[in-house]
This record gives sequence, structure tokens and C-alpha cells, in this order.
Amino acid sequence: MTIILFIGILGVFIILLFKNSLIDIVETNNKLVHRLQNAKWFQNYWLSGLFLFAMNAILFLLTILILYVIMFFEIPYVHLLIMFIATIGSIFLWIVLNKAWQGMKSDRFKMGIVGSSFYIILTAIFFYWLWTLEPAYPGDDTFMGAIGLIFAIIVTVIAFTTCFVISGFSRKNT
Repeated sequence: MTIILFIGILGVFIILLFKNSLIDIVETNNKLVHRLQNAKWFQNYWLSGLFLFAMNAILFLLTILILYVIMFFEIPYVHLLIMFIATIGSIFLWIVLNKAWQGMKSDRFKMGIVGSSFYIILTAIFFYWLWTLEPAYPGDDTFMGAIGLIFAIIVTVIAFTTCFVISGFSRKNT
């Protein structure tokens, strides 16, 4: 499990290292980019940040729902594929939002903070759960629960960083 987390972290750092090349893959004439560019509300950093926040929440909850459903099937390693697809989908969304933004650099930064704050809220929730973790019954070992929460904290911090760097710092190449 630790090696999978390490590979995931390494993959995200590679994505951040080559983010400009990845951003160039999505064309400016993409349907989603074009729709967001033409939406008047999207050029307001609060509204676009809230849109990013909502999209992050929807993607996260959809992934959790799919992972919950596949728990009932005995197909090994499908959960890893689902998490990989969710990661690629999130990065694609962040790149589309990056391409669609036409405002000032400082407003892009604010949009990135507002939209990425979903993951900071999740991190705070996981910290709270870790802090208040108690055995379900006398003699229950909470070690595995603590390890799971620590992994969740690591993943949400990395998701925040990646979302913020791609949506808040990256500058659209024109």
C-alpha cells in the first residue's frame, strides 16, 4: 500500500513538473473551454472558484460512491483503476479551467484558493477524525484506521497542491 502511495505522489510531482506541456494538450477550441470562456459568470473569480469547489466535491463524491459500489464485487485491483481515472479526470478539469480563465493573474490565484479549499476542508476533517479516533469496542486496535486517515491526509494535501498549482498559478499560453 505504501509503494502505491509513493508511486502516486511521484506521478503527481511529474505531472506538476510537466504541467505546461499537459496544459498545451487541451486545445483552446475545446468545447468545455469555449463554453466557460463565453460564460459571463466564469470570469468572476468567486463564482469560478465556487464552480471549481463544486466540481471537486462532485468528482470526489462520485469516486467515493463508485469505490463503495465496487466493494461488493470481488474484482481485485479495480479500485486502483477507479482512483487513477478519477485523478486523470480531476487534472483534466483543472486544465480546462486554466485554459478558460481570461482574468488577471491575481484573480486566477484567488479562484485557485477558493476552488482548492475543498481539499483543505477534507484534510481538516481527516485530521479531526484522526485526533478523535477511538476504539469501537474495548480491545479494538485503531492502528489500521489511523494509517488510513494518515493516507487520506496525504492524498488530500497532494490534491490541494496539484489543483492549486494547475488552476491558481499556471498561466495560459497565448
